[in-house]
Amino acid sequence: MHILSVNRGALRATEHSSAGHTGIGKTPVSGPVLVKAPGPRGTGGSGIVGDAIGDLRFHGGDDQAVYAFAREDLDAWEEELGRELPPGTFGENLTTSGYDINHALVGERWRVGPQVVLEVCHVRLPCRTFAGHLGEAGWVKRFTRAARPGPYLRVAEGGEIRAGDAVEVVHRPDHDVTVSLMFRALTTERELLPRLLAARDVLPERVLAEARGE
Repeated sequence: MHILSVNRGALRATEHSSAGHTGIGKTPVSGPVLVKAPGPRGTGGSGIVGDAIGDLRFHGGDDQAVYAFAREDLDAWEEELGRELPPGTFGENLTTSGYDINHALVGERWRVGPQVVLEVCHVRLPCRTFAGHLGEAGWVKRFTRAARPGPYLRVAEGGEIRAGDAVEVVHRPDHDVTVSLMFRALTTERELLPRLLAARDVLPERVLAEARGE
């Protein structure tokens, strides 16, 4: 696996978010980009320094520090939607290639370049802002049906990354909770929620509570 592009966004006005602005539209950055743990949700923003988060109530923070989406999945959506989808279109910070990131395990760790280590910990859940940004009819349902959301990653070790960096999976936990399974459990197949407990040590607190039925 490697990083095709590192993407950042700036705030822009939108009618599709109660905050009135969004940073979902991201574009590739040339040169090195600093990555660091942003802090808890509500106060911490993006783990990509210089990347804007529009609504800190629902986005950003340590458990949603960096969002990755595969070029292979963008290509599949290009074919379905009949339009070009440049890197960053889905709001991803990292556009990856060469690995099925939706089969990554929750708690899996990736070394990106020589310095940074990221940990798979959450999944992207489609929202009204995402739908408004794409402008596709029925987008939330279509994205949900595909169950290929891409993971959110924690910053385990910070540092610099850049486009072209190799990504090595340096740890795979001993369970079967994939990104896709976690997404299905949180959306269309709620009966799968108890299976998430196999990854309890790395689940975000809110997801852990859902898995426990709290």
